Amino acid sequence: MDLLDRLLGHDVWTTRQLLLQAQSLTPEQLDRQFPIDQRSLRQCFEHIIENMEAWCDLMAERPVRDLSDTSIEGLLQRLGAAGKDFATIARSISREQRWDAVYTDGLDDPPTQKTYGGTIGHLITHSMHHRAQIMLMLEQLGCTEHIEGDLLSWEAQAFGW
Repeated sequence: MDLLDRLLGHDVWTTRQLLLQAQSLTPEQLDRQFPIDQRSLRQCFEHIIENMEAWCDLMAERPVRDLSDTSIEGLLQRLGAAGKDFATIARSISREQRWDAVYTDGLDDPPTQKTYGGTIGHLITHSMHHRAQIMLMLEQLGCTEHIEGDLLSWEAQAFGW
């Protein structure tokens, strides 16, 4: 398994584990407002997944989808689909060595050019940043037993070490 596969696997798996933990929370807990970037757990999970969906659509040069299911089950389904899409795109870019090739980000005004490599790196690190916020919100809700979210723990779990 190469580094890209490790990063892709860890990214989706870790977000999935946090979503699974959030299944036990009440709607009030999921929507409680915190003095933090995305304000609530639900909004933060949605932000991670919406970004994965949108960046995949932009890199694939297709219309940006507008999905609105924000239930935990819906977010899990969206994460699964977006994660597969992201892995397919990223592996294709890697295989074809198009890290420095550009596409047009039509959501920018005016549209701008972005590299595939920069976008893939951005998406992985963006998710990691917001997962840390999710962990903080979970702790503030009293859910102190959650995964650490590090890559080595994921690897140990994935390979049974």
